[in-house]
Amino acid sequence: FHDRVRIHVEAGRGGDGAISFRREKFVPKGGPDGGDAGEGGDVVLVADRDLRDLSKFRPNQRFRAQRGASGRGANRHGADGADVELRVPVGTQVLDDDGQLIADLARPESRVVVARGGAGGRGNRRFAGPTRQTPRFAETGLPGEEATLELRLKLLADAALVGLPNAGKSSLLRRLSNAKPKVADY
Repeated sequence: FHDRVRIHVEAGRGGDGAISFRREKFVPKGGPDGGDAGEGGDVVLVADRDLRDLSKFRPNQRFRAQRGASGRGANRHGADGADVELRVPVGTQVLDDDGQLIADLARPESRVVVARGGAGGRGNRRFAGPTRQTPRFAETGLPGEEATLELRLKLLADAALVGLPNAGKSSLLRRLSNAKPKVADY
């Protein structure tokens, strides 16, 4: 049973804009036609009512979203990168490196974006104007966000053992389950 885990998430980088010029047989100077790039994918946490613990996450596991595709000639845009969707149990708290609470996924199907993808670069067609008619440059994509997160599962007890000291609560728990509580005569 795992109720705490530390993971590293990295959103996708945005693609690079294209440098291209329209060239056809009877159009010798057709102008720039480089397309824009796609945005990088996000890392999203989704609360799932079917999960009970965080055992599917290994400690120090890394999750990386897909990079956005670069733009191409003929005003063709690049595709956006695919998002990474991590399913966690209902009642999971998300904390950053400093221990600050980022989100509390208390309801089923609640979502939080923990790392946003980088913006895609613009193609050279976007930089054309009356004074600069043939730009020979384009933007590069921006990097995505990166973070190390701690996931904590808030547990609600299904059953409770209540009794006086030395009544045998720990002995009963040891016999019924695989737990190893400390049993002694206090």
